Parts: sequence; structure tokens; C-alpha cells
Amino acid sequence: MDKRTIRKEVLKRRDAITATDKKAKDDFIKNNLLALPEFDKARVILFYASYKSEVDTFDLMKYCISNSKIIALPKVDAVSSELIIYKINDLSELSLGYQNIPEPNVSDDRIMNVNDIDLIIVPGVAFDDKCNRLGYGKGFYDKMLNEKSSPAVALSYEDSVPVQSHDVKMDIIVTDKRIIARNGY
Repeated sequence: MDKRTIRKEVLKRRDAITATDKKAKDDFIKNNLLALPEFDKARVILFYASYKSEVDTFDLMKYCISNSKIIALPKVDAVSSELIIYKINDLSELSLGYQNIPEPNVSDDRIMNVNDIDLIIVPGVAFDDKCNRLGYGKGFYDKMLNEKSSPAVALSYEDSVPVQSHDVKMDIIVTDKRIIARNGY
């Protein structure tokens, strides 16, 4: 099965999760993420702004802000096909950006380097139990993750979808049922 077909099938299943079930799954994922030693130790965390049926990250970002952690979010540079990382002080600093996904709307003096980040929370369509990631197909995160030195953690609803091995592997995946860690984490 090709990646495009896998993406469509997984997104269809994910979009069908009821609001009540999604809230329960998101809470389980949030609690497991907060319990990770990597999260506890992280001072600077790169989040993604959850969009549509993705695992909610807004409650996590609010938690971090209220607990004196520094958060950052990416902004898509469509010209270079890269993510630019910005420090965010408040969620009100986000506005709709690339494909109507919330992005930082702050000055360039808040740009951060990926190596300034202690923990990267990564979006994706599907993940497998070997920590492989199937993204949305543009390669924005794959480019950034190839440069990173900090752990990459994916938040995902449990799904038994095969992922091809050339996508960048996550270090840890927190699902609505378990935590999957790659060797060394």
C-alpha cells in the first residue's frame, strides 16, 4: 500500500473518533507525556499546534507555560520548504498560517535553533511499534529531525498501520494505550 493511501485511511479513522473518546485519549496521552523523564528534564520544548483530529497539544502548551517551561512552535517557510522555530510566550501569539494551521506570529528576534530545544514533540499521521513515522508528505519535520540533537517524541492514537523505514524514526511514541521507546530511551 502506498503512503498516500495509508494517509487517507488513517486520517479517515482518526477523524471518526468521537469527541468524548478523543478527550479521554488525549488526557491519557498528556498524562503519559508529563510522566516521561525526558519531559520532566526538558526546559525548552518544541510543540506543534494541533490541527483537526491530531492529538491535542494546546493543554500541554498551557501546562508548560504555567510551569515555567519555555515553549517553541514551528512556522512553515514555504519558499525553502523548512520549519522556522520561534519561542512563544503565550498562545495568543499564534495565528493561522500554512494550510490554516496555527503558527507563531512574532518577530524574528524569537527565532531559535533546533539544537536549542531539549525535547521535540512531533506530529504525524501514523507511527509503528518500531518508532517509524509517516508524516503528512511534505518532509518539513524530516528535514528538521535530521539536524536535531534532542529526543523526538510523537503523540499518536494507537493504530496498526505499516510505516516505511525511510521516514525519520522517533525516539519515543506516546499513544492512547502505551509508551513505545526506541533502544537507548
